[in-house]
Amino acid sequence: MTPRHTTLRGAPGTEVVEIGIAHLTLLALPPPELVTTAAQVGYDFVGLRVKAATPGEREYPMEPGSPMSRETLRRLDDTGLTVRDVEFLPVGPDTGPDDWRPALAAGAALGARTFSVVGVDPDRGRLTDTLSRLTADAAGHGIVPTLEPISYQPVSQVAEAAAIARAAGCAVLLDALHVHRGGSSLDDVRALDPDLVPCVQLCDGPLAVPASLPLPAALPLGMRADGSVLQVEARVQREVVGEGEFRLAELLAAVPPATPLSVEVPHAALQARLSSAEFAALNLSAVRALLGKEDGDA
Repeated sequence: MTPRHTTLRGAPGTEVVEIGIAHLTLLALPPPELVTTAAQVGYDFVGLRVKAATPGEREYPMEPGSPMSRETLRRLDDTGLTVRDVEFLPVGPDTGPDDWRPALAAGAALGARTFSVVGVDPDRGRLTDTLSRLTADAAGHGIVPTLEPISYQPVSQVAEAAAIARAAGCAVLLDALHVHRGGSSLDDVRALDPDLVPCVQLCDGPLAVPASLPLPAALPLGMRADGSVLQVEARVQREVVGEGEFRLAELLAAVPPATPLSVEVPHAALQARLSSAEFAALNLSAVRALLGKEDGDA
């Protein structure tokens, strides 16, 4: 098993950065298999999808006490990995406790610290109220919701997500793709309170939005990505860190040095050619190379 906790940022030897893998990167792997694969390659943590993100998408049976939840916990214990975050809840006009409580219970059973959500309600006041209620419920599980600005959703920019999160008492999830595609600036990221950003998701891509992208005939769990090209890119065809044009080193320099990093790189073409372990290892090596370059440029 590859050693973990070896990546440093900032002054030599001062900051240890944990690197994890988001479930979307290898969504076809059930949670126990994702934990095993991540541990074998050398990741520090995983993010798990315990709630469907798109209409009609199947869910892994991760209710507390379920066989899959128990097996996931066993593998976490065996490997020493942790579950940092669970996902995913679109917060809309009619979203309520019945929508988030099962996911919070599943996450709490796994020891998750955050719950990823996206604002799909265009009414900012109502969205803030709903997030406030979610945040209060999540606190009882030791979990903090993280509002992710997503380029094709009503809450698309970092500054707006931060204002809503501060009002609701939750946090913000930064995703390199959506920071770029949503039109946010690095100054927007620098302006965030350090404790508002518990994690940064990394991927790469071209500066310009692709004119079109192929959509595979089937996606894991029946996930959908049949909307705009932005959705296809986000859910199916991101680039491995270092293979695109995003200003990733500058993004990392804009957040506190010890901020955990999570690989979120669904890449259908590469995944068709590589094993799950090979693809996970490729992404981990790419992030470590980015951190090494960042230290060298400091």
